[in-house]
Amino acid sequence: MELKDKKVMVVGTGISGIGAAELLYNVGAKVVLYDGDEKLLESDILNKIEGCKAEIIIGALEESVVKSIDLVIISPGVPIDSDIVLRFEKANIPVWGEIELAYNYDKGRIIAITGTNGKTTTTALVGQIVKAYNKETFVVGNIGNSYTGEVLKTSKNSFTVAEISSFQLETTHKFKPSISAILNITPDHLNRHKTMENYAFTKENIAINQTKSEICVLNYDDPILREYAKTTTAKVIYFSRLEVPEIGSFMDGDLIKYFDGDSVETICDVNNMNLIGAHNYENVMAAVAIAKSAQIPTDIIVAEILKFKAVEHRIEYVATKHGVMYYNDSKGTNPEAAVKAIEAMSRPTILIGGGYDKKSEFDIYVKAFEGKVKLLVLIGQTKELIAETARKYGFDNIIMAESLQEVIKICVEHAEVGDAVLLSPACASWGMFDNYEQRGELFKEYVNLI
Repeated sequence: MELKDKKVMVVGTGISGIGAAELLYNVGAKVVLYDGDEKLLESDILNKIEGCKAEIIIGALEESVVKSIDLVIISPGVPIDSDIVLRFEKANIPVWGEIELAYNYDKGRIIAITGTNGKTTTTALVGQIVKAYNKETFVVGNIGNSYTGEVLKTSKNSFTVAEISSFQLETTHKFKPSISAILNITPDHLNRHKTMENYAFTKENIAINQTKSEICVLNYDDPILREYAKTTTAKVIYFSRLEVPEIGSFMDGDLIKYFDGDSVETICDVNNMNLIGAHNYENVMAAVAIAKSAQIPTDIIVAEILKFKAVEHRIEYVATKHGVMYYNDSKGTNPEAAVKAIEAMSRPTILIGGGYDKKSEFDIYVKAFEGKVKLLVLIGQTKELIAETARKYGFDNIIMAESLQEVIKICVEHAEVGDAVLLSPACASWGMFDNYEQRGELFKEYVNLI
């Protein structure tokens, strides 16, 4: 769609909104930046914008303004059933998200990765592999680099490797990556998506416009995705930790291998990687399947896998203090992600959990404690619910805390030489922190002060 001289409203003035506004301005659109929070100051918003001339509206939105808009871009944090979105839809004004907006201008090949868990690690690894093959590679999305901020740098020879969330996939329309990947689908964000079926459908939107000319990489071990493979219009390539798929990557003992339909190729021994844990083996297998789909030579794939280190805030080693190893898994924002971190621990572990309530259930989180967790320290909105769940399964070595600083003090008092302390909250950070990154950074800061 040509947006030059179109009047486009961006809803939301966070990083995504500002990035979208600047892209629109750079392509010649008439930009209106809107935020319903009446506490915001226009000067604060203006300070965020670099070289973008936008009309700014805060608070109430007049009907005359609504009728003057040609297109609306919403930030991922704006629900599609919110009053503002419904108001524009009722007026028959198209509503896009930032991914659709950026896609409108991407000139190269797109690799798009989603899933409940493992997105950031897999995207970072795929980005590193692709960049080693083609320097003109942009790694974007939820990984911390805005797609809208990079897309005008793309060319017919470039690759964009994008981490994409379910929130972003709610507002795609024509988005069609060359290669898509869905790593897994387990319950998450049900406070927003309402049902598991709706959440799964939203994730599957990543491949909805793909044809047999494009590739969708799926987790063969995930029953939802194995079923989805029967209906997708894309060509499917699998990865599996448990079986040998008809085509794709798989585990054979400690070896990751790839079967192209005719012959099997050994990629690497997991013992030679910097990543630990079965979930990371899945992430690497997904990356192998994606890289093979992009026709990247095996020697490049192997070299980058062996160099790759865990991403920040995902089972990230912080320090050893008084014989105790501290790990930051602040990105473990749902029970399934946190379980994978717990399973990766090889020492008696003091686990730090709790946070914002996303209406998750914590049974699988607590079931993972056996033989791993010696003490549970809880904070945040969900601490009583997690404690109740733990006691239901007979685990009652629990201490409640009011702040992260208090948590660290408790851990220091109870940890013994040879233990590990793991921050893997199984919950979002909102309420106590701005985001999981801030929670993880503060954890590391407090640990390094011990």
